[in-house]
Amino acid sequence: MKERDESFQDIVKEEIESLFFEEIVLFFSVLKWVFLAAVVGVIVGGATAIFLKILQISTFIQTRLHYYYLLLPIALFLSDILVARISPEAKGHGTEKVIEAIHERFGKIDVKVVPVKLLATVITIGFGGSVGKEGPAAQIGAGITSFLSDLFRFPPDDRKKLVVCGISGGFAAVFGAPISGALFGMEVLFLGRVLYDVIVPSFVAGIVSYQTAKLLGINYEYFPMKFEMGDITHFLTLSIVSGIFFGLVATVFIEIFRISEVAFERLKVGRYKKPLIGGFLLIIITLALSDDYLGLGLDTIHDALVGNYVPWWAFIVKTITTSITLSAGGSGGIVTPLFFVGSTAGSLLGKLINEDTATFAALGFVGVLSGATNTPVASSIMAIEMFGPKIGPYAAVVCVISYLITGHRSIYPSQRLGARKSSSIEVKIGEELENIHPIVHMKGIGTLKKIINFLKRRFRP
Repeated sequence: MKERDESFQDIVKEEIESLFFEEIVLFFSVLKWVFLAAVVGVIVGGATAIFLKILQISTFIQTRLHYYYLLLPIALFLSDILVARISPEAKGHGTEKVIEAIHERFGKIDVKVVPVKLLATVITIGFGGSVGKEGPAAQIGAGITSFLSDLFRFPPDDRKKLVVCGISGGFAAVFGAPISGALFGMEVLFLGRVLYDVIVPSFVAGIVSYQTAKLLGINYEYFPMKFEMGDITHFLTLSIVSGIFFGLVATVFIEIFRISEVAFERLKVGRYKKPLIGGFLLIIITLALSDDYLGLGLDTIHDALVGNYVPWWAFIVKTITTSITLSAGGSGGIVTPLFFVGSTAGSLLGKLINEDTATFAALGFVGVLSGATNTPVASSIMAIEMFGPKIGPYAAVVCVISYLITGHRSIYPSQRLGARKSSSIEVKIGEELENIHPIVHMKGIGTLKKIINFLKRRFRP
């Protein structure tokens, strides 16, 4: 009996000691990462605010210049040579290179990326290149946090976490959406998986970065939706249809972008002639249509989200101009063009089904983002932050379906596969998306046929 009591006492003692020391470690771990993430938020929010201010000045000057887009060949040439000669990591739309660095080098990024990416993006957008501002902000945030990690000699795992915080802070400060911005930084690294081990620092970095940018004078525009959905079943059905449509739009965007990249890579001309060719193509498109499809395109996004008229072909032209700009050596992000494509495609869908165009522009805004970047959770939360809680449940349906429709492809080919989108599709978990070759099993189609045959028998007159 005595031995049994002593054994019980030992067990209780071990449990108490284990609980005590575990809680102590976790407590100090939380303090450490809250502090580090807050510091990252202040630095990245400040750097992003500076970047956005410079961008505002360049676009203001642009509006005062007639035929500014005639200098696009020179702008793309300067952007390309600046990146190629000083910091090749700054190439393209930013986020892609950060994802690659996190997966392959524990987030190690050359600090030269920060000034080079900022300057190359300002040059590209300033003269009309069709790119966005979030990719450079993410890359600037990642570059700064990587530099700080090396400066203070943090271990690789800590550097990786800090770089993810830098991405989250950059996205939050650019989007004006701290929660979805933080989630985007965590979710964009993998298809079908979220990095929960960085959830606390990412949220802290995102919120602090957003507040820092606001304190430094960055203003954000939101579009609270005041719509009456009527019959819930009817609107839910429309949300499902919308999710399929926006998933197809996202798929087309990804494929046109890939084709454009391959086409420019295979052009049998000198390296520095490619930006000139791309610039002249953009000039031709602009002269044939208008300059609405150059630059950030914020005015057109605004028009779509408030229900104003936008041409039905707007999302197609923007897809082409963005693909040419980035393939020909331009520098900038790709999410703002996705917002343009999604909102204008949504406006078209609203017209086709005789519904409120502003509502469906909002659904397209987040739906195409979700499908093209494989970020359904962040995109759903963004809908609430940008457009209000009423649209939230339907936006979530749209985002999830769009995410499924795009399959195992992404505008960020360095994303790693964390989960399959269907048990009928065989893919290798952990592989980069650009290296994935899905094998489709017919059992899924067979099951669908059985369901259709059952329904035919059930409802046969």
